[in-house]
Amino acid sequence: MGSRHPGPIGSRRPDPVGSRRPTSGGPLVSAALLVACSGEGFARARAFTRETLGGWSMGHRSDDATLVITELAANAVAHAVLRPAADGAAEVWLGLSLDPTHLLVTVSDPGDEPPAYTPTDDCALREHGRGLYIVDALAEEWGWTSRPPAGKTVWAKLSTAPPP
Repeated sequence: MGSRHPGPIGSRRPDPVGSRRPTSGGPLVSAALLVACSGEGFARARAFTRETLGGWSMGHRSDDATLVITELAANAVAHAVLRPAADGAAEVWLGLSLDPTHLLVTVSDPGDEPPAYTPTDDCALREHGRGLYIVDALAEEWGWTSRPPAGKTVWAKLSTAPPP
């Protein structure tokens, strides 16, 4: 099960809009993307994740990472994005960071409320509200970190090891 505690991202500011520029400073490689919360934005998020991981020779983690980033972005839209950007579309930051043992997937949004995850909820047939269950099942650990003065980053750590 994932843990729900502040993680390694803190109040780090993401890279500029549209950036997918990996930066290498030792063993850590990262990329970030600002996307609109729309069908087109979610498609862009999935493509960004797959293309970035492919470029990092991490294609074996692409399916899980894409699912995690999509679920976290959907939660941000449903629960945390309070007002849209100037063009009318709400926006969230996506982030991917890679070190030798873990892939860190992040979604940053303007909301201050922590993600709502209740592992004792036994309603397996409900249609909505199961995204964090999926994240919890796929991630070694996950959590959230406040981003003062407003907002948060929800993160999930995935192993870089190939599946058995």
